[in-house]
Amino acid sequence: MGALIDKAQAAIDKVNDLGDLKDKIFTEFDPERILNAAGQAEERVAAHPEQPLAGMLVSIKDLYDEAGLATTAASQLLKDRAPANDDCDVVRLVKDAGAVPFGRTTLSEFAYSGVGLNPHYGTPGNIFDPEGIPGGSTSGGGLTVALGLVDFALGTDTGGSIRIPSAINGLYGFKPSRLSVPGAGIHPLAKSFDTPGPLAGDLETVISVFEVMSGQSVPADTGEDHVLRIGVPVRGFVDGLDARVKADFAMVCAQLRAAGHELVEIDLGFISDNAILSKVLVSFEAHKIYSGDFDKLETCGDPRVLSRMKFADSLSKDEVIAAYAKRTDLVSQFGSAMADVDVMIAPTLPMMAPKIAEVEADFDNLNAMMLRNTGYLNLVDACAISIPVHVVGQTVPAALMIAAPHGQDKAVLSAARMINPLFG
Repeated sequence: MGALIDKAQAAIDKVNDLGDLKDKIFTEFDPERILNAAGQAEERVAAHPEQPLAGMLVSIKDLYDEAGLATTAASQLLKDRAPANDDCDVVRLVKDAGAVPFGRTTLSEFAYSGVGLNPHYGTPGNIFDPEGIPGGSTSGGGLTVALGLVDFALGTDTGGSIRIPSAINGLYGFKPSRLSVPGAGIHPLAKSFDTPGPLAGDLETVISVFEVMSGQSVPADTGEDHVLRIGVPVRGFVDGLDARVKADFAMVCAQLRAAGHELVEIDLGFISDNAILSKVLVSFEAHKIYSGDFDKLETCGDPRVLSRMKFADSLSKDEVIAAYAKRTDLVSQFGSAMADVDVMIAPTLPMMAPKIAEVEADFDNLNAMMLRNTGYLNLVDACAISIPVHVVGQTVPAALMIAAPHGQDKAVLSAARMINPLFG
């Protein structure tokens, strides 16, 4: 066997040692399929060793089409659907770049929550706390990276579903600009919000995967000193932080100033003032997809997810039209607010990860809190990365979000490269 087949087999062995946790992380896990893919990748890598993702294992959220496999969105409603005929564009791109698909991962049903609960497969904990939420909706994907099973995971982000599990599990997670990465062949929740992107244990892997997914290049640091002008919100993102998050963010800001970067206060309260628009528009778009199946979902679906979709029943046509128009205004306002800074920063989450039992008892409030800061940026169609921040005396790292308006992916990733060494 070659090195890549050996690597895949070692990872398979780790999965088989997980016990009950395996079925909470994967919706499909076929060792024979993985080893066949590893053999094919080994041949491609031998012929083209320069491939950017050569020899990397990738878990794939069960929203991405893979040829010969059913895309189920971790739902009983879709479990018997026909297998996909082809790989979706993103899967094809990462395979062509040398990566090996390593199982399909669980998620909140239809990707419609930020906490990661799933009553059909069970809810895994997180890497730091088996009783804590994994973060959603890319719950299984986050765990595959955090457990060291794969080099990166493919997730999607409608309101924070890449960055939340990354923040909770000490990972790097990037939500690219929505139109920078092909979405064809990825099962939708709300197409005007959905964004595919990577989660990984290190920044450079995230950047390499983004480059493959998008066809863009993010040039390495030239070595020249560069002072960032960083926007720090004074409203919205920093309101109502819990004590740990508030202290961590103050520490981050202090270290950035000490490193010579310029921090500028910016008022982004216009986003939080209009946060209800995300609920309106995502519910409306999800409702269009699933309303014909509501009767079935009453018996086979997650009632929490169904309730969120049914919120659209309360909306008038005029309210929806007005919401889309207002969102367009907010995107423009965000661009104007960010015109004088390179990037903005904020805590990825306003609170530390709660327990699974706490979320089950108070889903609406805690799910909204988990989605709050990340969702603000989806509302204004931004790009954003969450990076872990080591905190002295703490086992669980903090999570810092770096963001910029749509299309400024390179600026965000370049800033992350400058900021990351300060907090590793």
